Amino acid sequence: MRAISAKQAPALRPALADSSAGIDFVLLGASLALLALGLVMICSASLDYSSERYSDPLFHTRRHGAYLLIALSAALVAFKIPVSLWERSGPYLLLISFIILIAIVTPGLGRTANNATRWLALGPFTLQGSEVAKLGVIVYLGNYLVRQHDLVRSHWSGFINPMIIMLGLVVLLLLEPDFGAVVVLLGAALGMLFLGGVRLWQFLLLMAASGAAIVAMVTSSEYRMERLSAYLDPWADQFGDGYQLTQSLIAFGRGEWFGIGLGNSIQKLFYLPEAHTDFIFAIMAEELGFIGCLIALLIYAVLIIRILVVARKAEAMGKAFGAYVAYGVSLVFSAQLIINVGVNIGLLPTKGLTLPFLSYGGSSLLISCVLIALILRINYELFLARADIKVKKYGAKGTRDLLDDMSPRRKPAIARRSASGVAHA
Repeated sequence: MRAISAKQAPALRPALADSSAGIDFVLLGASLALLALGLVMICSASLDYSSERYSDPLFHTRRHGAYLLIALSAALVAFKIPVSLWERSGPYLLLISFIILIAIVTPGLGRTANNATRWLALGPFTLQGSEVAKLGVIVYLGNYLVRQHDLVRSHWSGFINPMIIMLGLVVLLLLEPDFGAVVVLLGAALGMLFLGGVRLWQFLLLMAASGAAIVAMVTSSEYRMERLSAYLDPWADQFGDGYQLTQSLIAFGRGEWFGIGLGNSIQKLFYLPEAHTDFIFAIMAEELGFIGCLIALLIYAVLIIRILVVARKAEAMGKAFGAYVAYGVSLVFSAQLIINVGVNIGLLPTKGLTLPFLSYGGSSLLISCVLIALILRINYELFLARADIKVKKYGAKGTRDLLDDMSPRRKPAIARRSASGVAHA
């Protein structure tokens, strides 16, 4: 076999780029499955609400379908962007996040709903600033941890500098207010810094300080204390502060094991507020039952595990930015999943936080799809890097052989042929 030189190896990249071997189809399939499930559940949960408010039963379904097309188009564009460009864009994405959040809290610019100003009106659509901030924080911290790796591990300033930036974001989010986004962003940022090598005692000290700040924010706000009281005993005031949680629990009770059937929910008939947004998981429990919810959670588990697999591969190959970003995305999705499901089943105080891919909302859907596209791009470039290493080290009789050997679907067949050869010998 004739070895291919380092200069000749890049010539194989066009053929590799046309191959689908570098796509994580498990991650892609899990994402598409959740998107499809979300579209179905939003259609079911919003029919009566849309009919009553807009005289069009499919109003929210059509809008979500439009959001879905926009999100998938944005994801395709995001996938085409090289990881190196993503890395350089970190500070700019963070700056854009700050600009959007400042515009939202500026009187006359932000859009208010349910006593919170969290959106920026853009013609017929609205943009939620906290969702853009998730992308900005993840990419910026990934870039920062690569650039300041030694400083983060050895000096206080390496740890404090990004937290000062996070403090600015937290202040802007609390002005909206959006306490749920604060918890998610702080959790993801602290997790990324810890994985970046921050000293344990520094990390624990900041965790304690963050926990104390969260407790102070809860106790200093009357409406947050009311939500906390309703969480501790929702049935004590089931027609007041505990109304939303008790209606959610009723939905879970009605669903039992297998649900009452898709589209047959009673709680969505104006009993459970925000049925197609923050509490869509409760409607799913009522219509699809415990088994349906368990399947949805298993799909989420597959999604998050595959993202962690990409992070671990990037770390093993020395691609630090890709690893940090993948870890950050997994932390954000995990936090949102835990908080949303916890709120729906009464394990956590009521908090307005969407369920990624399932809840109605264009901003959440857009950023979630872009984050998945970014992970797919990181995995794809890892595949190209492994291909370059194999070609330079071992050579190849042709690009087709290289693609076949590296394809996951070919590995069992190769193993069987190898075992057969040993047996004949």
